[in-house]
Amino acid sequence: MRLRLKADGRIVELRDGHEVPLVPDMPVAPEPVAVRPGEAEVRDLRRRAQLTQMEFAARLGVPVETIRNWEQGKRMPRGPARALLAVIAHAPETVFAALAPVAADA
Repeated sequence: MRLRLKADGRIVELRDGHEVPLVPDMPVAPEPVAVRPGEAEVRDLRRRAQLTQMEFAARLGVPVETIRNWEQGKRMPRGPARALLAVIAHAPETVFAALAPVAADA
């Protein structure tokens, strides 16, 4: 018997190249909602940090248009940006200190 785990959590048996559910009437659990910083979350993070869009963009090292697009819902943060925003939500001072430009020794 060959089994396959489907993306929705169901387990099916492979018979003659066809998938046969092990439990035909098994209810499917609802899809978990991915936690993503959306427009309200990005705006809230920026406001909690008491920064303008331009200041927030400069601290993150991204164009101000990127912040505007995130806040207006035109685009969503992806990959490293999403991870950085999640860390900012928990420790903004630490992140901004780590991202601050280092002054050159005179």
